[in-house]
Amino acid sequence: MAEWIELFDGKSLQGWKGRKGKGDAAPEHTWMVVGGVTLHPEHDTLLVARAAEAAEAGRSGKGGTGVLVNGDDGRTSDLQSDLEHGDCELHIEFCVAAKSNSGVYLQGQYEIQILDSWGETESTFKSCGALYPRWITETQTAYEGKAPGSNASKRPGEWQSFDIVFRAPRFDGSGNKVANARFEKVTHNGVVIHEGYEYQGPSRGSWNPEDIAQGPIRLQGDHGPVAFRNVRIRPLD
Repeated sequence: MAEWIELFDGKSLQGWKGRKGKGDAAPEHTWMVVGGVTLHPEHDTLLVARAAEAAEAGRSGKGGTGVLVNGDDGRTSDLQSDLEHGDCELHIEFCVAAKSNSGVYLQGQYEIQILDSWGETESTFKSCGALYPRWITETQTAYEGKAPGSNASKRPGEWQSFDIVFRAPRFDGSGNKVANARFEKVTHNGVVIHEGYEYQGPSRGSWNPEDIAQGPIRLQGDHGPVAFRNVRIRPLD
Protein backbone atom coordinates (compact mmCIF):
# COMPACT_ATOMS: atom_id res chain seq x y z
CA MET A 1 0.00 0.00 0.00
CA ALA A 2 1.22 3.50 -0.81
CA GLU A 3 2.50 5.85 1.88
CA TRP A 4 0.59 8.87 3.12
CA ILE A 5 1.48 12.15 1.36
CA GLU A 6 1.30 15.42 3.31
CA LEU A 7 -0.43 17.91 1.01
CA PHE A 8 0.13 20.84 3.37
CA ASP A 9 3.62 21.16 4.87
CA GLY A 10 2.49 23.44 7.69
CA LYS A 11 4.67 26.38 6.70
CA SER A 12 3.92 27.42 3.12
CA LEU A 13 1.48 27.17 0.22
CA GLN A 14 3.89 24.97 -1.69
CA GLY A 15 1.94 22.37 -3.62
CA TRP A 16 -1.20 24.53 -3.82
CA LYS A 17 -2.55 27.19 -6.18
CA GLY A 18 -5.60 29.41 -6.51
CA ARG A 19 -7.96 29.18 -9.40
CA LYS A 20 -6.74 31.11 -12.42
CA GLY A 21 -8.79 33.73 -14.26
CA LYS A 22 -12.32 34.80 -13.38
CA GLY A 23 -13.08 34.70 -9.68
CA ASP A 24 -9.52 35.24 -8.43
CA ALA A 25 -9.41 37.06 -5.11
CA ALA A 26 -7.79 40.46 -4.69
CA PRO A 27 -4.21 40.30 -3.32
CA GLU A 28 -5.30 41.42 0.15
CA HIS A 29 -7.75 38.51 0.39
CA THR A 30 -5.54 35.46 0.18
CA TRP A 31 -4.93 32.20 2.00
CA MET A 32 -2.47 32.50 4.90
CA VAL A 33 -0.29 30.05 6.81
CA VAL A 34 -0.55 30.67 10.55
CA GLY A 35 0.11 28.90 13.81
CA GLY A 36 -3.49 28.54 14.96
CA VAL A 37 -6.97 30.06 14.95
CA THR A 38 -9.58 30.96 17.55
CA LEU A 39 -13.03 32.48 17.39
CA HIS A 40 -13.07 36.28 17.50
CA PRO A 41 -13.90 37.24 21.11
CA GLU A 42 -16.61 39.69 20.03
CA HIS A 43 -17.74 38.29 16.67
CA ASP A 44 -17.93 34.49 16.63
CA THR A 45 -18.61 34.54 12.89
CA LEU A 46 -14.91 35.37 12.39
CA LEU A 47 -11.68 33.48 13.04
CA VAL A 48 -8.63 35.17 14.52
CA ALA A 49 -5.28 33.90 13.25
CA ARG A 50 -2.27 33.46 15.51
CA ALA A 51 0.34 34.29 12.89
CA ALA A 52 3.24 34.51 15.36
CA GLU A 53 3.22 30.74 15.84
CA ALA A 54 3.49 29.87 12.17
CA ALA A 55 7.28 29.87 11.90
CA GLU A 56 7.68 27.65 14.95
CA ALA A 57 5.06 25.23 13.61
CA GLY A 58 6.97 25.02 10.35
CA ARG A 59 10.22 24.19 12.11
CA SER A 60 8.73 21.29 14.03
CA GLY A 61 9.47 18.86 11.21
CA LYS A 62 5.98 17.34 11.37
CA GLY A 63 3.95 17.75 8.20
CA GLY A 64 0.67 19.54 8.67
CA THR A 65 1.38 21.08 12.09
CA GLY A 66 0.68 24.60 10.81
CA VAL A 67 -2.72 26.00 9.89
CA LEU A 68 -4.08 27.21 6.56
CA VAL A 69 -6.78 29.92 6.81
CA ASN A 70 -8.71 31.74 4.09
CA GLY A 71 -7.73 35.30 4.91
CA ASP A 72 -9.07 37.78 7.43
CA ASP A 73 -12.69 37.78 6.29
CA GLY A 74 -13.19 34.28 4.86
CA ARG A 75 -13.73 35.49 1.32
CA THR A 76 -11.06 34.39 -1.10
CA SER A 77 -10.63 32.11 -4.09
CA ASP A 78 -10.72 28.33 -3.82
CA LEU A 79 -7.42 26.53 -3.39
CA GLN A 80 -6.43 23.36 -5.25
CA SER A 81 -3.57 20.92 -4.81
CA ASP A 82 -0.96 20.47 -7.51
CA LEU A 83 -1.25 16.74 -6.88
CA GLU A 84 -4.04 15.05 -8.80
CA HIS A 85 -5.55 11.81 -7.57
CA GLY A 86 -7.73 8.89 -8.52
CA ASP A 87 -8.64 6.31 -5.86
CA CYS A 88 -7.50 7.56 -2.48
CA GLU A 89 -7.88 7.89 1.24
CA LEU A 90 -8.01 11.48 2.49
CA HIS A 91 -7.61 12.82 6.02
CA ILE A 92 -8.36 16.49 6.60
CA GLU A 93 -8.97 18.59 9.70
CA PHE A 94 -10.96 21.82 9.65
CA CYS A 95 -12.26 24.58 11.90
CA VAL A 96 -15.16 26.91 11.06
CA ALA A 97 -16.50 30.07 12.63
CA ALA A 98 -20.15 30.34 13.66
CA LYS A 99 -22.52 30.15 10.67
CA SER A 100 -19.62 29.59 8.29
CA ASN A 101 -19.61 27.46 5.16
CA SER A 102 -16.91 25.72 3.13
CA GLY A 103 -16.26 22.39 1.47
CA VAL A 104 -13.64 19.93 0.30
CA TYR A 105 -13.87 18.59 -3.25
CA LEU A 106 -12.43 15.23 -4.25
CA GLN A 107 -10.89 15.53 -7.74
CA GLY A 108 -12.17 19.12 -7.65
CA GLN A 109 -15.52 17.57 -8.58
CA TYR A 110 -17.42 16.02 -5.67
CA GLU A 111 -18.04 18.18 -2.61
CA ILE A 112 -18.29 17.14 1.00
CA GLN A 113 -19.97 20.02 2.75
CA ILE A 114 -18.24 21.86 5.60
CA LEU A 115 -20.64 23.92 7.68
CA ASP A 116 -21.31 25.08 11.20
CA SER A 117 -23.98 22.48 11.95
CA TRP A 118 -23.56 22.45 15.72
CA GLY A 119 -26.95 21.83 17.38
CA GLU A 120 -28.83 20.85 14.22
CA THR A 121 -31.59 18.38 15.04
CA GLU A 122 -32.15 17.22 11.46
CA SER A 123 -29.46 16.63 8.85
CA THR A 124 -29.99 17.77 5.25
CA PHE A 125 -27.93 17.87 2.06
CA LYS A 126 -26.60 21.24 3.30
CA SER A 127 -25.40 19.93 6.70
CA CYS A 128 -21.76 19.42 7.59
CA GLY A 129 -20.63 16.14 6.08
CA ALA A 130 -23.30 16.08 3.38
CA LEU A 131 -22.37 14.82 -0.06
CA TYR A 132 -23.47 17.92 -1.90
CA PRO A 133 -26.16 17.47 -4.55
CA ARG A 134 -25.94 17.93 -8.28
CA TRP A 135 -27.75 20.81 -9.99
CA ILE A 136 -30.01 21.46 -12.97
CA THR A 137 -29.36 25.08 -13.96
CA GLU A 138 -32.38 25.40 -16.25
CA THR A 139 -34.86 24.54 -13.50
CA GLN A 140 -32.73 25.62 -10.50
CA THR A 141 -33.22 22.15 -9.05
CA ALA A 142 -30.98 20.10 -6.77
CA TYR A 143 -30.90 16.32 -7.13
CA GLU A 144 -28.86 13.34 -5.95
CA GLY A 145 -26.39 14.01 -3.11
CA LYS A 146 -26.92 12.65 0.38
CA ALA A 147 -27.40 14.05 3.88
CA PRO A 148 -25.02 12.69 6.54
CA GLY A 149 -26.32 9.71 8.49
CA SER A 150 -25.96 11.64 11.73
CA ASN A 151 -24.80 15.01 13.01
CA ALA A 152 -21.27 14.58 14.37
CA SER A 153 -20.46 18.29 14.33
CA LYS A 154 -18.54 20.06 17.07
CA ARG A 155 -18.99 23.63 18.23
CA PRO A 156 -17.68 26.42 15.97
CA GLY A 157 -14.06 27.18 16.77
CA GLU A 158 -13.26 23.52 17.55
CA TRP A 159 -11.17 21.33 15.26
CA GLN A 160 -12.99 18.59 13.36
CA SER A 161 -11.95 15.87 10.93
CA PHE A 162 -13.05 13.96 7.85
CA ASP A 163 -11.60 10.58 6.91
CA ILE A 164 -12.63 9.59 3.40
CA VAL A 165 -12.21 6.51 1.22
CA PHE A 166 -12.89 7.48 -2.39
CA ARG A 167 -13.01 5.56 -5.68
CA ALA A 168 -12.60 7.58 -8.86
CA PRO A 169 -14.70 7.11 -12.01
CA ARG A 170 -13.47 4.46 -14.42
CA PHE A 171 -13.12 4.81 -18.20
CA ASP A 172 -12.53 2.30 -20.97
CA GLY A 173 -9.92 2.60 -23.73
CA SER A 174 -12.26 4.79 -25.78
CA GLY A 175 -12.83 7.23 -22.94
CA ASN A 176 -16.33 6.02 -22.10
CA LYS A 177 -17.21 5.98 -18.42
CA VAL A 178 -17.73 2.46 -17.12
CA ALA A 179 -17.99 3.15 -13.36
CA ASN A 180 -19.17 6.12 -11.30
CA ALA A 181 -17.29 8.03 -8.63
CA ARG A 182 -17.93 6.33 -5.29
CA PHE A 183 -17.50 7.34 -1.67
CA GLU A 184 -16.85 4.03 0.03
CA LYS A 185 -16.77 5.59 3.48
CA VAL A 186 -16.84 9.05 5.05
CA THR A 187 -16.10 9.41 8.76
CA HIS A 188 -16.77 12.70 10.57
CA ASN A 189 -15.07 13.11 13.95
CA GLY A 190 -14.88 9.34 14.29
CA VAL A 191 -18.51 8.73 13.30
CA VAL A 192 -19.26 6.96 10.00
CA ILE A 193 -21.77 9.18 8.14
CA HIS A 194 -21.67 7.68 4.61
CA GLU A 195 -20.97 4.27 3.10
CA GLY A 196 -21.13 3.20 -0.53
CA TYR A 197 -22.57 6.33 -2.17
CA GLU A 198 -22.15 6.74 -5.96
CA TYR A 199 -22.32 10.01 -7.86
CA GLN A 200 -23.75 9.73 -11.39
CA GLY A 201 -21.77 12.89 -12.24
CA PRO A 202 -20.03 15.84 -10.56
CA SER A 203 -21.76 17.69 -7.72
CA ARG A 204 -22.84 21.31 -7.93
CA GLY A 205 -19.91 23.74 -8.13
CA SER A 206 -17.54 21.36 -9.90
CA TRP A 207 -15.02 23.01 -12.19
CA ASN A 208 -15.47 20.36 -14.87
CA PRO A 209 -19.01 19.43 -15.95
CA GLU A 210 -17.96 15.86 -16.81
CA ASP A 211 -16.37 13.09 -14.78
CA ILE A 212 -12.59 12.86 -15.00
CA ALA A 213 -10.07 10.13 -14.16
CA GLN A 214 -7.87 12.33 -11.96
CA GLY A 215 -8.17 15.74 -10.34
CA PRO A 216 -6.95 17.83 -7.39
CA ILE A 217 -8.09 18.23 -3.82
CA ARG A 218 -9.95 21.54 -3.74
CA LEU A 219 -10.69 23.67 -0.67
CA GLN A 220 -13.57 26.13 -0.90
CA GLY A 221 -12.54 29.59 0.24
CA ASP A 222 -15.26 32.10 -0.62
CA HIS A 223 -18.20 31.14 1.63
CA GLY A 224 -16.93 32.09 5.09
CA PRO A 225 -14.03 31.76 7.54
CA VAL A 226 -12.45 28.30 7.58
CA ALA A 227 -9.07 26.86 8.56
CA PHE A 228 -7.44 23.55 7.62
CA ARG A 229 -4.58 21.47 8.97
CA ASN A 230 -3.18 17.94 8.66
CA VAL A 231 -4.26 17.49 5.05
CA ARG A 232 -2.91 14.16 3.84
CA ILE A 233 -3.72 11.68 1.10
CA ARG A 234 -2.87 8.06 0.34
CA PRO A 235 -3.28 6.86 -3.25
CA LEU A 236 -5.13 3.55 -3.62
CA ASP A 237 -4.59 3.02 -7.34
